[in-house]
Order: sequence, then C-alpha cells, then structure tokens
Amino acid sequence: MIRKAVIPAAGFGTRFLPATKSQPKEMLPIVDTPTIQHVVEEAVEAGVTDILMIIGKGKRAIEEHFDRNFELEAELQEQGKTELLKEIRRISDLANIHFVWQKELNGLGDAVACARDHVGREAFLLLLGDTLIRARTSLCRQLMDLYGRYNESVVALEEVEPAKVESYGVIRGRPMGDNLFLIEDLVEKPKPAEAPSNLAIAARYAFTPEVFEYIARTPPGKNGEIQLTDAMRLMLRDRAMFGLRFDGTRYDIGNKLDFLKTNVEFGLAHPELGPEFRAFLRGLSPGL
Repeated sequence: MIRKAVIPAAGFGTRFLPATKSQPKEMLPIVDTPTIQHVVEEAVEAGVTDILMIIGKGKRAIEEHFDRNFELEAELQEQGKTELLKEIRRISDLANIHFVWQKELNGLGDAVACARDHVGREAFLLLLGDTLIRARTSLCRQLMDLYGRYNESVVALEEVEPAKVESYGVIRGRPMGDNLFLIEDLVEKPKPAEAPSNLAIAARYAFTPEVFEYIARTPPGKNGEIQLTDAMRLMLRDRAMFGLRFDGTRYDIGNKLDFLKTNVEFGLAHPELGPEFRAFLRGLSPGL
C-alpha cells in the first residue's frame, strides 16, 4: 500500500513572468483553486495521507496556503461565512504535508532525490506540481494498484501527436493488454523520426524506493542537470518497469496557452459559474 507522495514544486516559472516574480507558478489559480491544491487533492483522493513538497526560493506562499490562518478563520467566523470557513479549514486537513528545500535547481532527478530521507524504504507516488490530470478512474489509484500487483515502478503514459514527441520522454514498450506496457527503453525528447513510439510519460509515477539509488548514480545530462528519465533508464537495466496508457486528460499548467485552456474547461465545469460563463463565451463567438 502506497501512503506517501512527492510533489516537486521548486522551479522558477519563468514562462509566466512577470506573474511569477513574487508568487509560485503552482499557486496560479485554476478558476478559484491554486494549481498545487488540485494536485494535492488528486493524491489524497487516491488514498495518500503523507505528502512531501520539494520547494525552492520564493515558494513560501505554498507553505502558507496549506497551513492554518487563524486570523482569516476568525474573520470568516465573525461574518457568519460558515461554508467558506469550512472550506478554508479543509485545506489544512487534506493530508500530513511536509516541505523540504531544493537548494539548487539541478533538474527533476535532483529534486526527487531531496525526498530520499522522508520516503525511506517505502514506495511512493510522484506527481509533478504543474500538471493536472482528469481521468474517469483516479489515475493515481490505478498506478498504486498496478504497483501492488507487480511490486515494480509504474508510470502514466499518454498518446501525443508524433510531431510533438520531442517535448517529452517517450517509451519503447511491449503491450501487455488493458493499456499496460512493459517498458523496454526510454528516450528523452527524441526527434520525431527517431522516436520509438508516441507514448509519452505523463507526469505521474509510482516508484519503488530503489529509484533513489539510480538517481544517485546518474551523471548530469542536458544543461548539467540530473534527469529523472536518465535514472529510469539505468533502473531498466536491473528491474522491470511498466507504463499505463490512461483514459483521461492531462493539463500542462507550465505554459500560458494551456493554462488559459485549462481555466476555460474548469470554468465551464464549475457548478456555480459554469452556466453563466458558458453564456458569456457563446456571446463572444461571433467576434472570434
């Protein structure tokens, strides 16, 4: 049973400047909820009770968001806003949330390595903090179940357009049925003509604790950073690894266009704002 999750959230968010000059990109809202809260709730929905966030300079707002704010709670209590008070208190009760600092930004592999002491000898989920997943069945839960079946690492996969594979880590794998693949190789950002498939790693992982040993053995790669994909390739030499092609949608909040698209989709699905927002968008369409 996996009970811990790791969420890296240490990057500068330079693609969102100047909005991220004084606030983390992970705190940018999707309608009325910070991106990072959506990620935490995804892990909690799957049964995770312990979450470690990897943060860096300028990320204090994330810590404060998941902590109690007694002054705000007292103000809401005094104003009789009981439902809003309940929601604010719920945020700090989602899970046992801890924080560790990545002192230098040396790549995703290095960020994950910061979790080694906290995770210990347990398997864990890894969720990238700038990516949301919507699936008919909890993707994290599916990864956890597959880990329980095979006792080996499992990663989420999505099909991408062949022309876009050079933006992702891509697998070569053997189909095992039910959208499951035995991974035979991993290629980081291949040219379309050299890609072994169009199945890209999709920001969600269930790892055995041995992954930390392989990260420690991984030399710096592109840009002098420790790449998680390189560590996973080392791991493949000794251990099996599986990939699950999931049925759902991945939302990359790391770029402006997808951030806007995500807000539109989540806005349309919002129980209070959805109908009026839909009418507003219909009114705009003649001029688009």
